[in-house]
Amino acid sequence: MTDLDPALKETPYPYQSHLGMEMTGWKQDWSRFETPVAEHLLNRHANVHGGAYASILDTVMGYAGCWTGDPDQRQLCLTLSLTVQFISRPKGEVLIGEGLRTGGGRGTFFAEGQITDETGELVAKGTGVFKYRSQK
Repeated sequence: MTDLDPALKETPYPYQSHLGMEMTGWKQDWSRFETPVAEHLLNRHANVHGGAYASILDTVMGYAGCWTGDPDQRQLCLTLSLTVQFISRPKGEVLIGEGLRTGGGRGTFFAEGQITDETGELVAKGTGVFKYRSQK
């Protein structure tokens, strides 16, 4: 499923590529990334590692607050605070992270996110506070 203007799709940075995250949706105050469940994401119990969930949530919430609608005018941010609630294990094979900017001002913003799988299983939720970063 894609809800993304191809002109706005960014090239994944190396860590994002390593995790297998692919941007599949991005618009004002919202973003979505999909990540296949793969062996390198698993912990010693063969469950997706909590750090993978945290990384996905951090990414979708950050992107949700950094939409400009202009590929030549990128907005970046830094994470000030991130909380994650681990709810369940995926039943499917693809993690779908969605982030939503919920408020903020000129310097910071607030966001919430969730991760489901393609079966609809809710596996994690999170909230975050982010600081806009200057382009200098």
